[in-house]
Amino acid sequence: MPDPRAVLTRPAPPADRTVAYGPHPDQVLDLRAPAAVDGGASRPLVIVVHGGFWRAEYDRTHTGPLAAALAALGYPVAQIEYRRTGSPGGGWPGTLDDALDAVRAAPAAAAALLPRFRADAPVLLLGHSAGGQLALWCAARAPELVAGVLALAPVADLARAYRDDLDDGAVAALLGGGPQELPGRYAATDPVALTPIPVRTVVVHGLRDEQVPPAMSRSYVAAARAADADVQLIELPECEHFGLIDPLSPSWSTVVTALQSMHDDR
Repeated sequence: MPDPRAVLTRPAPPADRTVAYGPHPDQVLDLRAPAAVDGGASRPLVIVVHGGFWRAEYDRTHTGPLAAALAALGYPVAQIEYRRTGSPGGGWPGTLDDALDAVRAAPAAAAALLPRFRADAPVLLLGHSAGGQLALWCAARAPELVAGVLALAPVADLARAYRDDLDDGAVAALLGGGPQELPGRYAATDPVALTPIPVRTVVVHGLRDEQVPPAMSRSYVAAARAADADVQLIELPECEHFGLIDPLSPSWSTVVTALQSMHDDR
């Protein structure tokens, strides 16, 4: 059986342009121009927020295959980088601030690369794992910029992730402690505490995920639905954590269909 982690190190074509949105070396985003699609239909900018439990050892390169595949399907793509725990400026509040600053900067950067792209057009956020948490948080903070969020196996309940000690203390490293010590930080950043997010949200989770429990997405979606949010949950029985970002996996077609539905319905 192929190693599902192989996507993390698989080479991808280089981005068309890298743009800085701040002075730190990690405050950058990679832009990919879309391939031509049938009929010349324009598609929204997809901002990819990578995962890795917010840790410095994981960067945007591991979503290169995903970003290249989306560009080949006709999407303009921005892969954002941000300061992460274990490096200067990462953690609270730098990681979160960077994600939002990058999302704010991406449309203008894309417009400079793509003459037909409108900088004021709403974007789609695609976040995986910890990047799913950041994508949901950005949508809650700046819903006017966002047409929808596709959250792939998101860490959508930070208090629960802290209690479950996901990735050996990843949430504590991000926020500086637990929810009893720092309730204000959790209230301000935890997706389940921020419902309803006023943009369409689709959550996709593999039931064989051993990194982020599928039950976390179920509880997040239940809370969002109780708050009358526009949210959908898609569960994939044969998928683990990394298949959701791998264009070579059987789950990829579901991810693409979910993304397409978010702009076709508009």
